[in-house]
Amino acid sequence: MASASSKSHKIIEKTLPLKPKYTEDVYQEIKPFEKDGKQADYIPALAHVNPDQFGVYLNILGGEHYSLGAYDTKFSIQSISKVFSLAVALSILGKDLWTRIGKEPSGSAFNSLVQLEYESGKPRNPFINAGAIVLADVLLSNLENPEEFFINFVRTLAGNPDIQYSQEVADSELSCSYLNASIAYLLKHHGNLENDVADVLHLYCMMCSVEMSCKDLAQAFTAFARSNEPFSHAGVNLTVSRVKRINAIMQTCGFYDEAGEFAFLVGLPGKSGVGGGIVALYPSKYTIAVWSPRLNGRGNSIMGLKALELFTTLTTESIF
Repeated sequence: MASASSKSHKIIEKTLPLKPKYTEDVYQEIKPFEKDGKQADYIPALAHVNPDQFGVYLNILGGEHYSLGAYDTKFSIQSISKVFSLAVALSILGKDLWTRIGKEPSGSAFNSLVQLEYESGKPRNPFINAGAIVLADVLLSNLENPEEFFINFVRTLAGNPDIQYSQEVADSELSCSYLNASIAYLLKHHGNLENDVADVLHLYCMMCSVEMSCKDLAQAFTAFARSNEPFSHAGVNLTVSRVKRINAIMQTCGFYDEAGEFAFLVGLPGKSGVGGGIVALYPSKYTIAVWSPRLNGRGNSIMGLKALELFTTLTTESIF
């Protein structure tokens, strides 16, 4: 069996010769899509983001990295934060978390009320809004200062103490969170929310507001890519089995109602956010984060999806 270092070396050999192709051919191939879609303007603060930006950061386990474009520009990670909150909640509750949240793809929009009502207040998975609101509730019930704990956890994973919440984005999101409030009250109605709705929504929006760069995200998700090692970071402790399950949920549920398409075209576990970011990983090999604010109708970055599809096609480095 090949060692971890030899696996990393194989990736390096295959990707480094592609640097010129990636910067020239791949970018030129996705360039026709640069004006397609629009940023998430239903959140007022995100409506003002310059939509014509693109960045990528590839982090190869073993030390090599590769970057392109606006890879160091910070943006609102939005639903990517749900991976971090899932890790914290799973560390706290263990298998009991799954009595409150399911593990199945939703097949519906990320903010659907209909499915939640039909399934008696148990969200289909942790990455739709209803599931992430329950995660926020778990953190509120079990941590003395959940905002401080959460941001310290993210900073530790990324190795960047300068990562911050954006109060502007959080306030902007709260100002128009009518549908999320409806979801939270429905969860409360079904007994799946312990805390005050306003407090839960505040924490939920704060976590979504965290600003990170492609580099930060690729570094942070390295801990999940090292899925054959115990996970112990800033007070969050997970077994190898639980890290594997987080990756599995990213594979099946990480892209709203486009998860199947992402698995088909890209073939990696990952998570997207309506801020235009996508982060994906190949366990024990690499992490890669892309950012471009223009979204398709399902809330995923158009150029980000195209770039990742081309990356795994050219390198033949996907899990399938």
